[in-house]
Amino acid sequence: MTLNIEYETEINLNLDYKDIITKVVDKSLNLEQCPYEVELNVILTDNQEIQEINRQYRKIDAPTDVLSFPLVDYKEPSDFSGLEEAADDYFNPETGELLLGDIILSVEKVMEQAKEYGHSKERELAFLTAHSMMHLFGYDHMEEKERLLMETRQNKVLEELQINR
Repeated sequence: MTLNIEYETEINLNLDYKDIITKVVDKSLNLEQCPYEVELNVILTDNQEIQEINRQYRKIDAPTDVLSFPLVDYKEPSDFSGLEEAADDYFNPETGELLLGDIILSVEKVMEQAKEYGHSKERELAFLTAHSMMHLFGYDHMEEKERLLMETRQNKVLEELQINR
């Protein structure tokens, strides 16, 4: 696995964020039974930068907690069948790794929401990472049935890592 984690803000989260993100990514890959080694980028930034990205890509002029940019088009969430048929689109030609996508997290939102929801910054960072990983696997929460399935999957990641509220 190639996991590129960039910390692009002056705001100090005071956490071993690399360890937390790596554990959540690994657990997510295992639970979703991803049959490939993957390449994934995670950027930790501030509210101002994530607001700019949100405005540019989603036309929403407000900061958000996490943005997910999946690079795989799944028929169904976590359906890895058929990806090799479009290898040029989905795999790094140099490493053979599946190009899963990008995650952008607001460190400020991690801190704000941990306080708001009454749990640790570790739990909030892990939750947002798990949530975003599910988006990278093709899950969504636009409809109630989809939302419940996605929540079940992301909660299972946190439960197995024993990262609780």
